[in-house]
Amino acid sequence: MKKSSYLILMLALLTSMQSKAQNVNEKPKLVVGIVVDQMKQEYLTRFYGNFGEDGFKRFVEEGFMARNGHYNYSSTNTGPGHASVYTGTTPAVHGIVNNSWYSRSLGRSVYCAEDTTVVAVGGTAKNGLISPMNLYSTTITDELKLYTQKQGKVIAMSIKDRGSALPGGHLSDGSYWYDSSTGEFMTSTYYMKDLPNWVKSFNSAQHVDKYLNMTWDTFLPIENYNISGPDNSQYESGFRGKDTPTFPYNLKELRKDNGNFSLISSTPFGNSLLTEFAISAVDAEKLGQDNTPDFLAVSYSSTDYIGHNFGPQSKEVQDTYIRLDRELAKLFDALDQKVGKGNYSVFLTADHAVAENSIQMKDDGFKTDNFSNSNARKAVSAALSAKYGAKAWIESFSNNIHLNHKLIEAEGVDLYEMQNFVAAKMMEQNGIYIALTARDLVTNNYTKNIKNLLQNAYHTKESGDVLVVMDPGWQTGGSKGTGHGNSWTYDTHVPILFYGWGIKKGNSVREIHITDIAPSVSMLLNMRLPNGATGTPIIEMFR
Repeated sequence: MKKSSYLILMLALLTSMQSKAQNVNEKPKLVVGIVVDQMKQEYLTRFYGNFGEDGFKRFVEEGFMARNGHYNYSSTNTGPGHASVYTGTTPAVHGIVNNSWYSRSLGRSVYCAEDTTVVAVGGTAKNGLISPMNLYSTTITDELKLYTQKQGKVIAMSIKDRGSALPGGHLSDGSYWYDSSTGEFMTSTYYMKDLPNWVKSFNSAQHVDKYLNMTWDTFLPIENYNISGPDNSQYESGFRGKDTPTFPYNLKELRKDNGNFSLISSTPFGNSLLTEFAISAVDAEKLGQDNTPDFLAVSYSSTDYIGHNFGPQSKEVQDTYIRLDRELAKLFDALDQKVGKGNYSVFLTADHAVAENSIQMKDDGFKTDNFSNSNARKAVSAALSAKYGAKAWIESFSNNIHLNHKLIEAEGVDLYEMQNFVAAKMMEQNGIYIALTARDLVTNNYTKNIKNLLQNAYHTKESGDVLVVMDPGWQTGGSKGTGHGNSWTYDTHVPILFYGWGIKKGNSVREIHITDIAPSVSMLLNMRLPNGATGTPIIEMFR
């Protein structure tokens, strides 16, 4: 071989090796995690024709979409949803089994983001007892902090405190939530002693009043909302001070009777406020401005408040998503300008989906209804008294039933026997699909269907003695609006969208789980997975 040819070959090999090394070390400058509270996959397709070109469509047409994305556990609610997205695992590992749950060790209900050792920073004292201390595992945001020796910044924000504290993780540089008493963003001493100047400036600008002086009318002509139900429906709640749940809503007139500053959470403008706050954070914290990757976690909560109030068939929900689409476009535009298009990666998902109104379904001829927890508790308590004597055998009663272990031991009753008895009595209740005992969930390995979802929701320290799932379509609560929290596909089927740096355009119809998001982000960042992660990277989305 000629010397010149040899040199050319060696140069090519070195260039190839250098390129591969660079690829291993390359990362996006910024990862943005977006969680939309109570968004089902169907909203993405149902409302698609009303979307602009640079919001949701940027994800779908330029990024990757998991068309069959699901939660892989029961108890589909906000706290466990956010925890699962960011830890890459289920409540069985991360321990956030619900928004609130009964703690046997404390003898009381515990809130998922509760921390009585900290105090409020900004806002009101009662709204400041917040941190991620109840998480048993690390988050993807924690892992970024550890990987970068805490040089990479993590900023999290939401209207709801749990939508900020859980995504931000244990090492967040700043997790902020909305204080409905003051109309300002706040945090706790877990994160800092004083609010940064940019947050103080944002609060002092009184953005909330700007929105609450507006009228909420449809963004597009109401005739464009023909894929939703009638504007005035008997299955909608609406607002106090207005006789019908119909457009327009004069917020200036309604705020006094609807919690003043808290009203914005139940309008699309809560999302608008959060977008403004997020863009301010990118500016002030200089996110994505150097070679160390940062993370911005944004959780839009107003979609949930509006969904609960009006239900998934309402024109109010459709309008909210049309407006959210424009908010996403604003956020994308800001990121393009400040970080640079192609320099950041974004994912969007939901903390849970949503059920149809069970009474509306019943009226339409479906075998559904509302389930009464109080009536079920009376029936089970009466049966326990008849068999074991009239004593306080139940400590807490919901879809996660806690029995009184101290009393059971003192009376010499076999715990497993009573668990089975309670499970059997729950199965006798109209509207109950299945009830499994803690013993069943610990000793068996359920690999599919509802039993698997219950097992993934069962935490050995935080869960109770009997876990329950209602029949499809059944809910607890009233006849207005809607709810969620069940194990069926209407509550588990959510969007999983990726866009930006390192993301290959495409889509997949295979079942992809919410727990696969964090491992996928780990691969984008070339770092380890959260320490309790059970999900796997979404192979199809990588270039």
